[in-house]
Amino acid sequence: MTADLSRWLWTAFAVALWLALIGLTVWRVRAAAQKAVEQARTLAEAAGDDAVLIAFASQTGFGEELAWMTARALGDGGVGARPLSFADLDLETLKGARRLLVIASTTGEGDAPDSAARFVRQVMAADVDLSHLSYGLLALGDRSYDAYCSFGHAVGDWLERSGAQTLFDRVEVDNGDAGAIRHWQHQLNQLTGATSAPDWTPPAYDRWRLVERTLLNAGSPGGEAYHLAFEPIDHAPEWAAGDIAEVGLPVRDGEQPASREYSVASLPSDGRVEFCIRLMTQPNGTPGLASGWLTQDAQIGDEVAMRVRANRSFHAPPAEAPIILIGNGTGIAGLRGHLKARAQFAKTGGAWLLFGERTRAHDALYDADLQAWLASGVLTRLDRAFSRDGGEHRYVQSLVAEHARPMADWVDRGAYVYVCGSLEGMSKGVHAALEAALGEERLMRLTDSGRYRRDVY
Repeated sequence: MTADLSRWLWTAFAVALWLALIGLTVWRVRAAAQKAVEQARTLAEAAGDDAVLIAFASQTGFGEELAWMTARALGDGGVGARPLSFADLDLETLKGARRLLVIASTTGEGDAPDSAARFVRQVMAADVDLSHLSYGLLALGDRSYDAYCSFGHAVGDWLERSGAQTLFDRVEVDNGDAGAIRHWQHQLNQLTGATSAPDWTPPAYDRWRLVERTLLNAGSPGGEAYHLAFEPIDHAPEWAAGDIAEVGLPVRDGEQPASREYSVASLPSDGRVEFCIRLMTQPNGTPGLASGWLTQDAQIGDEVAMRVRANRSFHAPPAEAPIILIGNGTGIAGLRGHLKARAQFAKTGGAWLLFGERTRAHDALYDADLQAWLASGVLTRLDRAFSRDGGEHRYVQSLVAEHARPMADWVDRGAYVYVCGSLEGMSKGVHAALEAALGEERLMRLTDSGRYRRDVY
């Protein structure tokens, strides 16, 4: 066998193996989505007309998890249940239900999750009679924000104004507090007559090993940003672009801190989860509890407790659809995951990245990846703004305004718009710029149809 023929055969084998891995990953993601649809159909059919409607508004997937656990708990107690996202909830469905359980997350400073935007605008604005309906409410929030659980409160207030009767007092959950969730389980027992509650302990963390940590922006005028990678130990996790990793923190001063969530910047085919994490500091200069441990204290080879959680509200659109990715800072992580997913397809509808950071010299995060994707055609267009590079400060929202016409053209061709990064400043500025570029009504339609999605923190 000649050397050229041998190299050709090895190349063909490698390409075939790569295509097989891509096919397996796509199949697993689609199978998981189909399984969720089948679960919902099975629960609804078993419930019949007397099903308890479980309406969930979830931004990062936690509220959806609780909705499914609630449905299974009711089913185990002999009570039919029908889980339904706020994105699919309408007035006719509410009028057809007798009992309703609401699981409502609050995102940012009191906002509704994106999936609930249409419901808030069209249904909650209406003057309706829901006096036939009895409801219970689980409000998810974070007390570190002033508008704690405010979307849940808004839904409850609207239901009461509409004449709905409460099944039990509202249950508020601060940052996943286990005690509050057990209280919700107790209320479910009152509905089913059960005497014990199922174990709703969050799924056990998996074991991961820190294998890489690289400073990405040495010399930056902003905080240090690190690329971190973790390999799984004794397990083979699956996830999709847009999913979130929940990292368990070590016990400190005898207490177990709350977990932290990070957007995943890699795919299962990479063999590891990757993140872009900025070292945060408190006003007194002390490193942040989670970011300080991950970027400074943890050593290469150390084990970390972590689980990857589905975040369906930020999953990828069809490969044939154009996608506009907008973000800043460490928000590049979630957007990088989507570009990696696009790279698995021979042909796509195109991808456009608009990204903002401080300086081109120090903060062009993942520039080598982006340039390679530009060269290969995975990335159709790249526009970046660096706010500290002389003259008037330009942020990523400035790029949206400057390129309003081509952005509208992309949307006309069916583009999806994904935003990832900081809640304060960036996401609000980008939203305002998108409204100006596309029109408020058009942006609402994109939100309602699931073509405008955000992962902001």
